[in-house]
Amino acid sequence: MSDDELLFMPATRAAALIRTGALSPVALLQAVLAAARRAQPRLNPFVVLLEQQAMADAAAAEAAVRGGQPLGPLHGVPVSIKDQVDVRGVRTTHGSAIFANSPAATADDVTVARLRAAGAVIFGKTTLPEFGHKALTDGPAFGTTRNPWDLARTSGGSSGGAAVALACGLGPLALGMDGAGSIRIPAACCGVVGLKPTLGSIPWQQGADAFGNYTYAGPMARSVADLAVMRAVLTGPDASDPWSLGAADRPLSPALAGRDLHGLRVGVIGLAANPRLQREMAENFRASIAVLEQLGAVAEAAGDGIDWMEMPGRVMYQANFAISQRRHLGEWRDRMDPTLLAFMQRGDGFSLEEFREGQYARTRLFRGIQALFERFDVLVTPTLSRTALPADFDAAHDEVEVEGELCGITRQGWSSYVYPFNLSGHPALTVPSGFDDAGLPTAVQLVGRWGAELDLLRLGAVLEEARPWAGRRPPGAAV
Repeated sequence: MSDDELLFMPATRAAALIRTGALSPVALLQAVLAAARRAQPRLNPFVVLLEQQAMADAAAAEAAVRGGQPLGPLHGVPVSIKDQVDVRGVRTTHGSAIFANSPAATADDVTVARLRAAGAVIFGKTTLPEFGHKALTDGPAFGTTRNPWDLARTSGGSSGGAAVALACGLGPLALGMDGAGSIRIPAACCGVVGLKPTLGSIPWQQGADAFGNYTYAGPMARSVADLAVMRAVLTGPDASDPWSLGAADRPLSPALAGRDLHGLRVGVIGLAANPRLQREMAENFRASIAVLEQLGAVAEAAGDGIDWMEMPGRVMYQANFAISQRRHLGEWRDRMDPTLLAFMQRGDGFSLEEFREGQYARTRLFRGIQALFERFDVLVTPTLSRTALPADFDAAHDEVEVEGELCGITRQGWSSYVYPFNLSGHPALTVPSGFDDAGLPTAVQLVGRWGAELDLLRLGAVLEEARPWAGRRPPGAAV
C-alpha cells in the first residue's frame, strides 16, 4: 500500500483493516510520523510529535489484534490532540512561552482517556495561538501555521494545527477546541469537517468556569463518517462538567429518517453580524441549499430580528482573557502575543455592568435561536464570510476585506456565523462546500437543536455525497 493511500485512508477503513489484520497500526503510524516530520518545517502543524510513546502504543495495538483481544472502534488509528488539552506525560503549552517548559501533565483529560479506551494512538500535539485567543494560528512561541492550500494564507484558528494536519493526511482524526469558532474556522479554511457539539455533550474538564462555559472539545476529520465515529467515542457525562450530567442525544428527526428530505424545514441565514459575503462563498452556499431542496427539503430565509450580540460577546470574551491571564503579565508581558495583550487591554476597559449585560444578551440569543427551531428543523449558514485570510493578518487591528469592502474585525467581518452558537450552546457542524476561484476551500455550517448532532451528521453526509471533497489534495500536502 502506498504512502498516499495510508495517509489519506479514512479512519473507519483503517480501523476495519486493522481489526482483520490486513493493516499494521505500526506501518500506518510510521507513514504518518514520516510525513509529519517532512511537513513540519513548511506548515508547522505540530508543537510536538510523541514518536516514542506512539510507536509503543501502535506496537501494543498490533499485538492486541494478533492476540485476539477486544478491540475498540478506533483501534490503532492515529489521532492528534490540540495542545490545549492534557495528555499524560506531555506538557500542555497552550501555545504560550509561559508553559513551554512546564511539567508534564500527570493525567489524560477525559476526552483523551476516552480516545485511548477506544484504541486510538495519540501521536502528536497540534499548534494554536496563545491560549487559543484568536482565529489565526500564529504567535511568538511557536511561529505561524500555514494553510496547505496557499502558504500565504492562515490556517484559521485556534485549532489551526489540527486542521492542517488533517488536510495533509497527517492522521485521519484530530481533537480540537472551540471557544468562539475555533474548530469550525480552521476546518473551513483548510477544507475539512469540524463539529462544535451541544453544550455538555462532550465534557470539557479543564474549564475554569464550568457553569458559564462556552468552550467545547470537539472532533475534526476529513469525512463525516470519521467524525461521527470519533464523536460517539467522546460523548457522555463526566463528573467534572455539570453540563454533561444531563446531556443526551435527540433521536434522528423523522424528516431525516428516509432516503429523501421531504418534510425537512431548513432556515437559511445568509448574513449574521457581517455586512458582506464573498461571491464564491455565496455561490457554493446556494449550491448546498439546492442539494437539500432537490431532495425534498423546504428552505426559507431565517434569522431576521436575531441580535447576534457581536459587541456583548466581545465584552465577555476579552474580559475573560483580561482576568484569566492577568497573573502572567508581570513576568511574561514582553513575550506574549501582542494581539492577546490588545484583547486583554480592551477587556480591562469594560465595566462589570457591560459584562453582566453580555450575560443577559447570551440568554436572549439562546431564546431567539430556540424560537427559530419552532419553525425550522435545521439552520444553514456559510461558515465564514470569505476564504482564509492572509497569514500575516493582524487580528487586533486589521479589518477584514470582502469583495473590496472593509467589514470590521474578524468577529464582525469574517467569523460572525460561528461564535453565536458557542454562546447559545446549539450544535454546529462545518462541512466543505467547494472552492473559490483561487482554489481555497469554502464551507457551510449546519446548526441543530440542542442534542441534535445526529441530524447534522446525516445532512453533512448528504452534502458530502452530493459535493464530494475528501479526494482533493491541497498543494501543500505534497511532502
